[in-house]
Amino acid sequence: MNNNPRQVAFLALRDINRRGALADVVLDQWLRESELSDINRRLTTELVYGCVRRRRSLDSLIDYLAPKKSHQQHPDIRTILHLGFYQICYLNQVPNSAAVDTSVELVKQNGITHFSGFVNGILRHYIRESEKCTRETTNSFNSVFKPFKLPQNPREKLGIIYSFPDWLIQFWLDTLGLVETEQLCTWFNQSPAIDLRINPLQTTLETVESEFQSRGISVDRISGLPLGLRLTGSIGAIKDLPGYDQGWWSIQDSSAQWVSYLLDPQPGETIIDTCAAPGGKTTHIAELIQDQGQVLAFDSIKSRVKKIKHNLTRLKLNSIQTQFGDIRKLEGYFEIADRLLLDAPCSGLGTLHRRADGRWRHDPKNIQDLSKLQAELLETTQNWVKPGGCLVYATCTLHPQENETIIQKFLSQHSNWKIQTPPESFGLTPEPQGWIKIWPHRQNMDGFFMVKLIKN
Repeated sequence: MNNNPRQVAFLALRDINRRGALADVVLDQWLRESELSDINRRLTTELVYGCVRRRRSLDSLIDYLAPKKSHQQHPDIRTILHLGFYQICYLNQVPNSAAVDTSVELVKQNGITHFSGFVNGILRHYIRESEKCTRETTNSFNSVFKPFKLPQNPREKLGIIYSFPDWLIQFWLDTLGLVETEQLCTWFNQSPAIDLRINPLQTTLETVESEFQSRGISVDRISGLPLGLRLTGSIGAIKDLPGYDQGWWSIQDSSAQWVSYLLDPQPGETIIDTCAAPGGKTTHIAELIQDQGQVLAFDSIKSRVKKIKHNLTRLKLNSIQTQFGDIRKLEGYFEIADRLLLDAPCSGLGTLHRRADGRWRHDPKNIQDLSKLQAELLETTQNWVKPGGCLVYATCTLHPQENETIIQKFLSQHSNWKIQTPPESFGLTPEPQGWIKIWPHRQNMDGFFMVKLIKN
């Protein structure tokens, strides 16, 4: 068992880099196998996710400082340098001297002692160079690279400073312009907030709010969401929070909560959630219909169906039935749904702050492949809705090829469907076309696209 947070972070990052494994899966595994205190678990988590997010920035620092040596480095040395530079450049609470000393110690602990001088030298070289520059603000992203000459091309420059791939920076520049692109990059590089959705069948918002405050946990109400609370500051383990075992609440970001309100399910209806796992929106639907009706929840991965079952059990909901299977191949559901939610598999480009490695796992070709799947799912599920019923298409991505383009093409091929613009009383303002697009830096919640379609 290991109780050194930096060593655990190194081991997790080594697995991520060597195997291309998902960051959250690897981190969870190493945290379970460690004996870290709560404060050290938080530090380990920050180091792992921070280094994954900042990979391009950290690599650029190394290549600026050791351009002739970087190609000769042991791969584990680059991982240790990532940890060292991340602490120096992005963590206020870690003194530079501690970042250097602990990085050198990691070299020794992992049997590559002959690189100790190299690691010590390159980190101290950066500290000396950065101290020569007057920083505009402490640890601002631009100030990290002040000692170096960055590319003039905005795409490459912002990609290095904020650590995103060029293609994604260019997409945002074309869509938002320079100022908002920087605002969005900054937003995605922050640690994610934790939002709760209160289960009104088991408790009240006021009760949960009071219980959290009595434990010294700060909570804020979320404007427009009658059952939404946002946790601020340190909270500890999720399962230890008041009301978890009693099913008082679920963790669900604000933007995801809006999806079920747009669907507007009613008691007694038959409602289908076609890509349901892990069940956040499914259980929200059941709560909104007061657990009176039939909610069919589908997912194509068995292990994820188990997560839905766990959540509906914890929340004490009885109206949900789960089923495993690829909805494109299922039969027997023609025109049975009063309402249907298609929360389509997507690139997740609206939730890059939550998925540290998400920015590195997608590219334009991948987006194109996903859009084909999304169109197939929409084509299948539209047949499951009764005449006069509705279908909400939603994704947590911001790319038009996965959103607007899908909907426009679908409507051009199906004259019996139309967009229903939400009323003025709805808490989010739709685009002129009738759909809703949430940009995180504008509305301070996950990026989302959602549209309500009515079957004539």
